[in-house]
Amino acid sequence: MKVVIIGANGFIGHTLTAHILATTGWSVTAIDRNDDRLRPLFGHQRLDFAHMDIRNSHPRIERLVAAADVVLPLAAYARPADYVRDPLAIFELDFEENLHIVRAAERHGTRIVFPSTSEVYGMCPDAAFNEDRSPLVLGPIAKERWIYSCSKQLLDRVIWAMGGRGLRFTLFRPFNWFGPGLDDIADAAPGSARVVTQFMGHLLRGEPLQLVDGGHQRRAFTYIDDGIAALMRILVNENGAADGRIFNIGNPANDRSIRDLATLMIDVIAGFPGYADLAETATIVETPGSTYYGSAYQDVDHRQPDIAAATRWLDWAPQVGLREGLRHMANHYIKRTVPAKLFDEAVP
Repeated sequence: MKVVIIGANGFIGHTLTAHILATTGWSVTAIDRNDDRLRPLFGHQRLDFAHMDIRNSHPRIERLVAAADVVLPLAAYARPADYVRDPLAIFELDFEENLHIVRAAERHGTRIVFPSTSEVYGMCPDAAFNEDRSPLVLGPIAKERWIYSCSKQLLDRVIWAMGGRGLRFTLFRPFNWFGPGLDDIADAAPGSARVVTQFMGHLLRGEPLQLVDGGHQRRAFTYIDDGIAALMRILVNENGAADGRIFNIGNPANDRSIRDLATLMIDVIAGFPGYADLAETATIVETPGSTYYGSAYQDVDHRQPDIAAATRWLDWAPQVGLREGLRHMANHYIKRTVPAKLFDEAVP
């Protein structure tokens, strides 16, 4: 199988690329304007890296999509700080540029596996979000953070409608995937990383962990290995089980408040050699969302996935608990920021 991954240098993209090359005989065309996370894979005989910015490479993207069996358009801005800092950039990349790819897939009969987002559910009142039944509830226009959710949701609807005239597709909705390589923890700016890596950076620099609006919001954190396992089942698509479906890919057992996450991460860091004192002196402070992100921000109280569809059609279920996943992630980042002599074992 020939797979095209657009945005392959990102968190999901580079992890998936490495997994495909290590476990299958498929060939991968990896497309990105950056390559720092993909460089260890360069030289692999089944990997072609195409250095390009999709915003000015439409003809070349079209040719690559036409030659592929399946395309995954993973390129997107996906941090809340970006949503309120430059909402038009979110729309232009996350919707307009990806729409070019979706249309190319339809024209050439290429199967598309599209990354929707758990954010499409917005402020849905359901206890657990279901792909087929839950309403998608967004906030007011002035709260510009919703432009990401809206852009993704509109593409979901476009792809679904194109499925009615022959496009082969699968939509998957990641719920707070985390793991090694999620973000650059060296960037200390507020909102420069997703919450797990933001907290990791604060801890390793000895800074207070900032809880936006008290940290009472709940999220179901999903370790990257579990997410990739689900994606591989979607790509294999045994008996066409994933065709024309939407899948929540999350871990309901890892549902925690952001405050609980902060406390757990401090405890996890304390287990690493030489880090007990740092963990003991770690502090947690509360920050208003309007101060941290700006007035255009609005948060969501909970984000819990119903994963019955993924369990039924993909025979998939998450395996990695939150503490275990955080240990693996902390090990990855600590080894890159402190002398390796501190670590005789990979994970404490």
